[in-house]
Amino acid sequence: MQEYRHPNSDRVTWTSDEKDTIMETLSSEGRLESLKEHIYCCNAATEVLKFGQSNLLHASGCEESSSVLFLIIPGNPGIVGFYKTFMQVIYQSFDKKYPVWAVSHAGHCVPPDFMDMKEDTNDAELEDVFGLNGQVEHKMAFLKQYVPRDVKLVLVGHSIGCYIILEIMKRDPLLQVLKSVLLFPTIERMAQSPQGKLMTPMLCRLRYAMYVPIYLLSFLPERIKASMVRLLLHRLQTLDESCVSATINLFSVDCTANAMYMGSQEMVQVMDRDNATIQENQEKLIFYYGENDNWCPVQYYEEIKRDFPKADIRLCNKGIRHAFVLDAGRDVALMMTEWLQKVLHSL
Repeated sequence: MQEYRHPNSDRVTWTSDEKDTIMETLSSEGRLESLKEHIYCCNAATEVLKFGQSNLLHASGCEESSSVLFLIIPGNPGIVGFYKTFMQVIYQSFDKKYPVWAVSHAGHCVPPDFMDMKEDTNDAELEDVFGLNGQVEHKMAFLKQYVPRDVKLVLVGHSIGCYIILEIMKRDPLLQVLKSVLLFPTIERMAQSPQGKLMTPMLCRLRYAMYVPIYLLSFLPERIKASMVRLLLHRLQTLDESCVSATINLFSVDCTANAMYMGSQEMVQVMDRDNATIQENQEKLIFYYGENDNWCPVQYYEEIKRDFPKADIRLCNKGIRHAFVLDAGRDVALMMTEWLQKVLHSL
């Protein structure tokens, strides 16, 4: 079986036989067991989805403890359920050796009945935890509280999650980051992008008008909500079913309001690309741009490729959409794990 090598890298990718084995295992095992937790982080309701080791703090120093953690930082809305299949394939691709976690954005979840969206406490809290800067601090607080400093990280960002990862790497340069994979990265000029021009007025001036219909829809039975989601996404030929239950979270006014508020700040604050942080961490970064992505158009890919000719910056030629988790989570996970084989197998 021939092996393919990326022209800008000496990483060896999965052979077709290895891909078939992974997919057959997934089909035979069904969904691997995952753990879903709701916690307060920065006093805000947060959902954490985990495949593999559930508590790195307690396991640190034990022989069976993993020295590597995959941490997924989602796009917006930052609902971790969208990434379930994507995470499952990553976990299986490395023979369940490394835990794979995803942490939601603060307030981008529907907490259980016994939890409020914000914790009532006298402890110091972020002034604006639901805003963009607050979400960066929220992820840093999560790492500090739940991940030992000696654990090596593979950070995987999607959309605005890529911006958050670059901010984390800038603010905490001693973090043990092996690689950061930035998928469909919205790291510059969001409001000037084709989709940004369309969404900026809605997010910045008209978002309050959306709250009343969402509130009314929230009273519908769950099965009706699920049917509505499937109807809205009916054009997708291979809709990932885990995304249906994830989308139902958006029938919560609080969850949607927090997502739209964060989005409004993205339009205003995500302006210039952080070239200094990219330059400082160039060897740790992998960028993956979409060929037809209206949030980060090909022009942005061409410009960053020009400015960083030695960086690992790739352009999708598979027609994968910006919201890849809806129908291509498995494909992107298999492709991404190919890129990471060498760095992880050398540990």
